[in-house]
Amino acid sequence: MTWVGPSNADEVTVPDVVGLTVGDARRVAWDAGVVVAAEDPDGPPLGALTWPGVWIVTAQRPAPGSVLHRSGSVVVKFREGAGGHAAGDREPRRPVPPRDVLGAERDPESGQPGFRAQQSPS
Repeated sequence: MTWVGPSNADEVTVPDVVGLTVGDARRVAWDAGVVVAAEDPDGPPLGALTWPGVWIVTAQRPAPGSVLHRSGSVVVKFREGAGGHAAGDREPRRPVPPRDVLGAERDPESGQPGFRAQQSPS
């Protein structure tokens, strides 16, 4: 079900958000005067369904170019994009550096903790 917006609001044109990430689709829709919503109005919000990870909009209703009242809803379908939950670095890193490469010691002048790099024996 698509909410067309308040009947006394200005009319706006629905943008094409298919192929965009859900985050980009939300920004494009907001700039056009509409909001992006999940298919199930009684289910979790779109942000909860698409976090974490990269999600791509695969379909939308109403179609691009349709007219809605400002603040109306554009219902989207989406799928997880390539890379899935690949945001950020993950531990442990492979290969693990040798134990003697990094060490912690106090700076002899300030007494503050610091790090020193050592040459790994070859």
